[in-house]
Amino acid sequence: MYRQAIYDEPLLYKKQQSRDKEAISVPSIVPDKLKRGQELNLPVLSELEVMRHYTRLSEMNFGIESGFYPLGSCTMKYNPKIAMPILSMPQLNSIHPSQPEETAQGILQLFYELEQHLSKISGMDAVTLQPPAGAMGEFTGLSIARAYFEYMGENRTEVIVPDSAHGTNPASASMVGYEVKEVPSNMNGMVDLDALKNMVSEKTAVLMLTNPNTLGIFDKNVLTIANIMHEKGALLYYDGANLNPLIGIATPGKMGFDIVHFNLHKSFGTPHGGGGPGAGPVGVIKKLEPFLPIPRIVYMNGKYLLEYNKPLSIGKVSPFFGNTFVLVMAYMYILRNGKEGLVNNALKSVANSNYMAQKLSPVFDMPYYPKRMHEFVLSLSKMKNERGIKALDVSKRLLDYGVHSPTIYFPHLVDEAFMIEPTDSESKEKLDYFIEAMIKIKDEPDDLIKNAPTSTSVGRVNEVEAARNVELTWKDLKE
Repeated sequence: MYRQAIYDEPLLYKKQQSRDKEAISVPSIVPDKLKRGQELNLPVLSELEVMRHYTRLSEMNFGIESGFYPLGSCTMKYNPKIAMPILSMPQLNSIHPSQPEETAQGILQLFYELEQHLSKISGMDAVTLQPPAGAMGEFTGLSIARAYFEYMGENRTEVIVPDSAHGTNPASASMVGYEVKEVPSNMNGMVDLDALKNMVSEKTAVLMLTNPNTLGIFDKNVLTIANIMHEKGALLYYDGANLNPLIGIATPGKMGFDIVHFNLHKSFGTPHGGGGPGAGPVGVIKKLEPFLPIPRIVYMNGKYLLEYNKPLSIGKVSPFFGNTFVLVMAYMYILRNGKEGLVNNALKSVANSNYMAQKLSPVFDMPYYPKRMHEFVLSLSKMKNERGIKALDVSKRLLDYGVHSPTIYFPHLVDEAFMIEPTDSESKEKLDYFIEAMIKIKDEPDDLIKNAPTSTSVGRVNEVEAARNVELTWKDLKE
């Protein structure tokens, strides 16, 4: 029947005709005033014309498969294509999250094993895969912290975030209902310990820390920071956005963190960019495990089951189990690399970053501690002060060299910030090309840089004006 339904075209045509007749006979619930007064004026095009149109559009886009994409803090690493045929298997794309557990043992086993792998990588005791994005992972982790303190009868109302934190950290804390306090960085770009000691109190619930931070600096005082928090009964939260350089080398658990969120769409070779898809699993230490979202996947009597009887759980934070295909790709990435491969990837990301930093720091200013992990931040303030050329201008000029812009103007504590993350995916030849492009741009005429890009399909756009005054136009194809 399956083959007949696909290959018997007359049968399909007759069925479609029958459906069309049924649809015509159904009374419309759309009010007459909302209906079109005339037939839709659609162009009549050949398959070849349509194919060329969409191919041209795809060539106008830029992605990690098009060229170098050193987007700092977001780890735009290459996504191995070995996963694509596996994700197309009917055993994966035909399952339904509401089907009986006994018919979904394979995917439940995969999820269960992925949780175990992430627990080992992070040093946490338990992991949930539910959060469908990094920011949702933050929200989940902080909700767990809030539920824990409510259970303990402690009225803690504040969350501390460093001034170098990702913007989602204070946003997530506010959404959970916490008051946000900002702790400054010291002269080395790390958390100011004296300021932190003065800030922590019995009202403090959590310190959210990214380590290495958004400057690409590993905070060597992390154990001291953990002791400061734990002495006051507070929790230490690990923002996993920058986990890539540590995988297989160091674990947040050994650093004293109590809650961890992962960005599988960054560190574990799954798609990222354009708003999704994402996956932000959360790991916790033993005392926080009862508060994890339900259902929990358990292995009992030779079967994988969904456990809902968790009275302290914060409940569901996402329909079913999160973004399944992203989770499958992360699972494949871990298995395919193994411990040795994951460690090599981490080391290469650090080597690539420091190689570029050493080549570019004599040409551009690089504030704070000189040694970096997977990313580094340059300051282009000298070009701005002396020539009126901003980080935005340089980022636009890079497009003419076939390179995507790094992250600019973040973190905010660096003037004219230019955040570069080469990842572990790129070759030395590509790194050298970017370095040479940056050095060339620095010596180019001011007008050329300020009017860039000149070779792209769309020229310089005023992003602020475009966002504030959106103009949607439609052109008649007959014109």
